[in-house]
Amino acid sequence: MKYVLVTGGVVSGLGKGVTASSIGLLLKSCGLRVTSIKIDPYLNTDAGTMSPFEHGEVFVLDDGGEVDLDLGNYERFLDIKLTRDNNITTGKIYQSVLEKERKGEYLGKTVQVVPHITDAIQEWIERAAMIPVDENEGPADVCVIELGGTIGDIESMPFIEALGQFSYRVGPGNFCLVHVSLVPVLNVVGEQKTKPTQHSVRGLRGLGLTPNILACRSTKALDDNVKEKLSQFCHVPAENVVTLYDVPNIWHIPLLLRDQKAHEAILKGLNLLGTAMEPDLTEWTARTKIYDMLQDPVKIAMVGKYVELKDSYLSVLKALLHASVHHRKKLVVEWVEASHLEDITAEEDPETSKAAWNHLKGADGILVPGGFGDRGVQGKILAAKYARESNVPFLGICLGMQIAVIEYARSVLGLHNANSAEFDPKTPNPCVIFMPEGSKTHMGGTMRLGSRRTYLKDPDCKSAKLYGDTTFVDERHRHRYEVNPDMIVELEAAGMSFVGRDESGRRMEIVELPSHPFFIGVQFHPEFKSRPGKPSALFSGLIAASCGQLDSLLNKSSHVGKAVGSGMSNGKASYKAHQNGNHSNGLNGSLNGAYMNGNVCPRVFDRELEHKTLEKLDPRRRGFGIEVTVQIVHLGSSVCKDFGSSPYLSNEKCLAVSVCLPFEQLKDLNNTKAIMLAV
Repeated sequence: MKYVLVTGGVVSGLGKGVTASSIGLLLKSCGLRVTSIKIDPYLNTDAGTMSPFEHGEVFVLDDGGEVDLDLGNYERFLDIKLTRDNNITTGKIYQSVLEKERKGEYLGKTVQVVPHITDAIQEWIERAAMIPVDENEGPADVCVIELGGTIGDIESMPFIEALGQFSYRVGPGNFCLVHVSLVPVLNVVGEQKTKPTQHSVRGLRGLGLTPNILACRSTKALDDNVKEKLSQFCHVPAENVVTLYDVPNIWHIPLLLRDQKAHEAILKGLNLLGTAMEPDLTEWTARTKIYDMLQDPVKIAMVGKYVELKDSYLSVLKALLHASVHHRKKLVVEWVEASHLEDITAEEDPETSKAAWNHLKGADGILVPGGFGDRGVQGKILAAKYARESNVPFLGICLGMQIAVIEYARSVLGLHNANSAEFDPKTPNPCVIFMPEGSKTHMGGTMRLGSRRTYLKDPDCKSAKLYGDTTFVDERHRHRYEVNPDMIVELEAAGMSFVGRDESGRRMEIVELPSHPFFIGVQFHPEFKSRPGKPSALFSGLIAASCGQLDSLLNKSSHVGKAVGSGMSNGKASYKAHQNGNHSNGLNGSLNGAYMNGNVCPRVFDRELEHKTLEKLDPRRRGFGIEVTVQIVHLGSSVCKDFGSSPYLSNEKCLAVSVCLPFEQLKDLNNTKAIMLAV
């Protein structure tokens, strides 16, 4: 196992998480399997009990882990599925050591920070690094570790000591340190100042760690003389000093690193130069260029209660971005503080209320994300009512679904005192109730968490079509309350349709209004599984509905669902979707196709791609006779060829698909109107 450690200096908020994600993506594009670990020095066991204002959103993993939002960046960039063990906190380390002490596993020794805490940190890193996080068995080739906080923080000292010991233990050629630092430009003199980085590196070296690479954050590219100065005073080769200057969007960061040969410096430090391939970021580059050139706006009103800190809804924002780029629309988010829509704000601050309502009414679509507590709930209910009555596309997530049900019960059923037991425990009409398995005494880790299966009972509903006509989907959850199953009959009789339920049939997962152009509420969080090349099905539906493309999307999704047949497991059939680099596909992405929670949703190509024939393929990517996943572009307008019993090409022009075949059969493709792009 090879390790890349990413640390930060001078100030917080430099973008260590994005840098670590970009390094991982760059290494993955070189044909390596990559996993990630985030170290958070706080004493909390996990991020589950933290306020969004305190630490941004809580990202939820498949196994139910409530983790730092940086793990969301890792999953999105690398298209992997991490576990709760990939997030290390001081609380977890001390808890594990104290449990061992209580069991007598230290044999009467005095338990100390060194060696017991530092040893526990190293053991955790090694154990977590071995966990498979992609679709392949066995450990990854490289583990990218991000150390949270800033060098010099008191709380991170045990981790610094442990990582210093760890680098010595794994030995040269297995450990590479990337230090992210700030090179500010003073407006008075307009000169790039290196002293903060010099002091940061000096402090890092004084703690036993020496950086191999400096990743310098600045407003513009570093001057050559500045690089030379940093190289001289920080003892880092000049070619290993890279600039991470301000860019239009973070998708440029992997390209910046590649253009400055950062991968070569890392691979050299890890003794992998002879085994890794040249980075292939063809799809990533094309997607980034599309993002930069978007002009046609789509406005989405985000009605939340934590809008003062945008990171509180980071995954929701990213999911909206993925969907808008796929539909070739420039995303414009109108932030609406939910409480500003309420009557009390209209009385106390009419201007603020008017501005909030103008933002809401000027949007093409409305999204109400999750949240906890009763502040702003009435404003969210009013937003749902406006969307329902005005036929504005609406997507409610978690609490957003619950308030949509409450609003419908009040407005349509006439139950004016309908409410959630979370906000009014004594309400005579509880539309939302506390889940029986929940805990009212312990907050951390007691919610319904992680990946759960939702069964779609109506094949003609919008959700089923968006997911590719599959019968079930697996999405991530994080909630304590649920829609009251005893009110379902009454609600459905009034026109509300609960099209998605859990395996018992009594827990509501998806609600729709069939009479509305697009009104969907979901109990789960689809944003956590959205990827840059594979937007979430429901977010794609919201954007499509908001820009008048919903009918086209539904027809396309339905067509793909019929093509792939009934052997799906959350959209995964015999035609395998590329996972942003999995299977070493060389294109590091989805060929611009939208992947609806795993379902392949091909789209028409509007640009040329680099064609690679079988003869030109790298032998390391061929599979040597075993089954491999290939990507094919259909260049004809009416050619359809069968392999076995399943047609893999339809009569649409330039359709990208994936199919799994033995390598020997691929030779037959040379005689068809199809071209191998990458294996």
